[in-house]
Amino acid sequence: MPTNMKPTLTPTLAQIKLHRYFGGGEIYARLLCEAVASAGGSTLLITHPEAQHWREFSLPNTQRIEAVTLTQALEKLPASVPLLTHSALPEAVAKKVASERPLIGIVHMPFGTYFAEAAAAYRHYHHVVPVSAYIAATLVEAGLIPYKEPLLGCADFDRFNATNDPSENCEIGMNNIVRRSEFEWDRRKVRDRFLGWGEPVWSKLPYLRPHCSYQPKPGLTLGIVSRIAPIKQFDRLFEIIAPIIAQRPNVNLEIFGAGGYASIRDLRHALKPIATNTRFWGYQLDVAAIYKHMDVLIAGLPEKEALGLNVIEAQACGTPVAAVNAPPFVETILNEQTGFLYVDPRQDGGKDFAALLDRLIEQKRNQQLPNPALAIEHLTHFSKPAFFARVGRLMDSVVTHTK
Repeated sequence: MPTNMKPTLTPTLAQIKLHRYFGGGEIYARLLCEAVASAGGSTLLITHPEAQHWREFSLPNTQRIEAVTLTQALEKLPASVPLLTHSALPEAVAKKVASERPLIGIVHMPFGTYFAEAAAAYRHYHHVVPVSAYIAATLVEAGLIPYKEPLLGCADFDRFNATNDPSENCEIGMNNIVRRSEFEWDRRKVRDRFLGWGEPVWSKLPYLRPHCSYQPKPGLTLGIVSRIAPIKQFDRLFEIIAPIIAQRPNVNLEIFGAGGYASIRDLRHALKPIATNTRFWGYQLDVAAIYKHMDVLIAGLPEKEALGLNVIEAQACGTPVAAVNAPPFVETILNEQTGFLYVDPRQDGGKDFAALLDRLIEQKRNQQLPNPALAIEHLTHFSKPAFFARVGRLMDSVVTHTK
């Protein structure tokens, strides 16, 4: 039984997180463990045995156990301990669990078009907690009553154990930024099993992975720091803006993150106009170092996004963010101070982005790019103490509900 604490403590909260991949939801679950610990409580965290990133996480006051299925996970819950889920349980299961213990749902995705079928299950939850005001609005549109305040999020640069070595036989480069695989292989798929098995061989072809350790290029550096997932819609974004970037040869794109085979394939296709100025670095641990070696973070398209922890992290590191002028980015970015909000390229063909790009090139040349770290009041709203206080109020509400 993997554990980060003595399993004799009665947990304050249980979380179920059975996804195998690593993304913002996993960072969020770890942050919740830290928030509960900061209040003197403890967490029982149930994860999938194939999600090996949990072995790298630092999890204060947390007992981690493993389960393959939801049924197994529910069987391992101590009686009456409040349960927090990161996606809706099946409706019948939610009804039963809610009759046995407080049931809290963190909603990481917009409702409406995408997850309307979960509304029936969430009606059995004691608290349905949005991570942003944007998510809260979509819950209201679905006929649900969201918890009174969005939890938002915060930068989390201390989430990994210091002993982890991600070098994968590469020599350590600048700030430990080394070339890793950009693929998340789904071993349930024959194609992915075959390609994943052969990756150690074909990935060594120099035209596929020519760089092992990171060195910045001259010019303006745009960056992606994200799981390359369909909800980010990077392929749709770059289908429009890649030809615009290609007209400006001193603009480079550095991509830090991994994704499924189809997501990477589609993104590479969209990036063909700037292929020579684009590098994939794969999933990285030292994200703080990454942000410090780019000029501007590029966010994905907005409507399927919930909050954007990478947007918060970049600003905390002093790196401005360029994002579409729409929720949730209007919550997390102060335009012209911590980043830049531009018209959705699907609406104007990228004209506003092109004008912004020219401004960014000029600002980089004159060393006038904004420093988000100076927006202290804005960043304080997304600090760990503020996040922990919001989680504390949520936990107080759970306790009050059970009395």
